[in-house]
Amino acid sequence: MQKMENLDLAITMDKKEYKKELEKLQYEMLNIQQYLYKNKIGLIIAFEGMDAAGKGGAIKRLTQTLDPRGFLVHPISAPQAHEKRYHYLHRFWRKLPQYGQIGIFDRSWYGRVLVERVEGFAKPDEWVRAYNEINTFEKLLTDDRYLVIKFWLHVDKDEQLARFNERQTNPMKAWKLTNEDWRNREKFDDYVVCANEMFEKTNTINAPWILVPGNNKHYARIKVLRETIQHVKQAAEQRGLAIPNL
Repeated sequence: MQKMENLDLAITMDKKEYKKELEKLQYEMLNIQQYLYKNKIGLIIAFEGMDAAGKGGAIKRLTQTLDPRGFLVHPISAPQAHEKRYHYLHRFWRKLPQYGQIGIFDRSWYGRVLVERVEGFAKPDEWVRAYNEINTFEKLLTDDRYLVIKFWLHVDKDEQLARFNERQTNPMKAWKLTNEDWRNREKFDDYVVCANEMFEKTNTINAPWILVPGNNKHYARIKVLRETIQHVKQAAEQRGLAIPNL
């Protein structure tokens, strides 16, 4: 499994090429959505990554041309008091998409082995056993009529700081930046260590991790679209099903 330090963060994409590819891939993604709907297959996409790595922008381009009735985006934050009365996976079970629909998680159940581990919100025995719990959770889904893809979007420290500063000075983006983002930045290296261990322990054939270099936003958005389409196409071939062209 690839590690973050091996990502080519210098990779770029020309704006003209980006626009051309985006239009083509968004059309393919609409075909994918129709295939999922007609065959009653649920698609679950989890997005994790460093703060300001471009998760929101990638999700926006992924869903921009889709039928809004067929997908939901779940922004995941810290669990509420009433959610702490249950197993941590409970709130994610409740948000699973229906068969034939797409569920996108902006942050996910991997918080147990990332922020909860780094910040000490989960005890060592809790986050250690979470790897097996998560693998079992995802296998239950993919053994049924679900596909699961997991994206990690990564930026280096310099690019993250530049994006933080831009948000801080841009009133249209200021809402994206919080004090928590600055605190997390101080533990950047800790998150890298935890994420690499997470990839090693939870990258499976049925629910793979896909690491996306995020320093160039155009490249990252196209990479997410391409990988999503490819994953669904491969699953369709294994089922002997064809994806229609609209």
